Amino acid sequence: MSRTTFIDDNFLLHNRWAEELYHSYAAPMPIIDYHCHLSPKKIAQNHNFRNLTEAWISGDHYKWRAMRTSGISEECITGGATDKEKFLAWAKTVPSTLRNPLYHWTHLELKRYFDIGDLLNEKTALEIYEKATSELMTHSYGCQQLIKRMNVERICTTEDPTDSLEYHKELKLHGFGVKVSTSFRPDRAILISKSDYGHYLDLLGQVSGVEILTYRDLKEALASRISYFHENGCRLSDHGLNYVPYMESTNAEVEAIFKKRKKGQSLTKKQKEKFQTALLVFLGKQYHAKGWVQQFHLGALRNTNTRMARYLGPDTGWDSIGDFQQASTLAKYLDTLDKQEKLTKTILYNLNPADNEVMASMIGNFNDGKIKGKFQFGSAWWFLDQKEGIIKQLNALSSMGLLSCFIGMLTDSRSFLSYPRHEYFRRVLCNLLGGEMQCGELPNDMELVGGMVSDICYNNANRYFDF
Repeated sequence: MSRTTFIDDNFLLHNRWAEELYHSYAAPMPIIDYHCHLSPKKIAQNHNFRNLTEAWISGDHYKWRAMRTSGISEECITGGATDKEKFLAWAKTVPSTLRNPLYHWTHLELKRYFDIGDLLNEKTALEIYEKATSELMTHSYGCQQLIKRMNVERICTTEDPTDSLEYHKELKLHGFGVKVSTSFRPDRAILISKSDYGHYLDLLGQVSGVEILTYRDLKEALASRISYFHENGCRLSDHGLNYVPYMESTNAEVEAIFKKRKKGQSLTKKQKEKFQTALLVFLGKQYHAKGWVQQFHLGALRNTNTRMARYLGPDTGWDSIGDFQQASTLAKYLDTLDKQEKLTKTILYNLNPADNEVMASMIGNFNDGKIKGKFQFGSAWWFLDQKEGIIKQLNALSSMGLLSCFIGMLTDSRSFLSYPRHEYFRRVLCNLLGGEMQCGELPNDMELVGGMVSDICYNNANRYFDF
């Protein structure tokens, strides 16, 4: 096969300042992936993928959306086609992804995990598939080796309160050189109008040992699970919501709303938001008491194609950016906790770029001078974790806050081959700063700017999280 220098040492780095920032200050830093959706079971069992398709395409709705757009049938995406046929369909799609971040990620991942420098297309597909599959199938190339290959120091997965954390316990007992913890994601307890809410309460009651008949019982069950998660190394919570609601209520009102839902009755929008507000405030106080970091992933419009979401389930590529109002209710929620001095460290992730400045300015409202960077505008997320989205997030944060306090990148991924996204982010960051050094907008002081790069890539996150 012909070789290409597409992904070379200075990929995305356009001047000597950017090159030095990356190679001397960013690249050597270990990775703290403080939010992802990797399977702790696969990590603990050091799962070996049977081929490149299983490792790289199965479950990756980024690729699935591109394939559908390119005219690939669902049979060759999530259907009954063989794994090799699905890979060949992806390879056929790749040339059509020029200027989409998938083109960069695809070739970075092939290069970093398998030392494959060829462009993926129909001509090179079979040889790339066989080479990568051969390496994956060897015993020394399981999930743990894939993680360690990328200089990962810490991983934080995401689990529901009902999770037993058995694989986190196993990893803590045996380990493999990379620390794996979890974050607490109680959205199913918050989203009271979901059709399976009653069933979920039964599950939560079973694992917590609390029969959940009242709202007070629900709070007791969640508090019990927070303690359990804390005992097993959890130091973060996470919420994936359209927006943070805020509507005041009394305890009696919330109890009545909960009982109404327990009877199977429908709720008004106002009743839902009163319940959700009360529970989020309760949870926020719990997180503060434990010294946790709370995370809010806001702005996704999920499962918009009901026909296909019903057929394939959630997280299969039918989501988009939402245009929800964020600022007013979010500020009221945070202020309610702050007034009671119960506001913990918080990361706000925004999916709508129109709200970047909203979030970047919001974080400055609640810093208290006691914790450096207590409030964070989280890294560009989902549809925005590409070059332009990253730059826009960095620019908004720099303009409204202090980029020097930023805790940097995460994968937010289910793929064990996604860690080059940290490299991608670091290269974009260094090129942005290097360009400003070149034109005199930043001082020609490599130690000063390089120190900030190292902090953003690793040091700030290492100090911020109390693992």
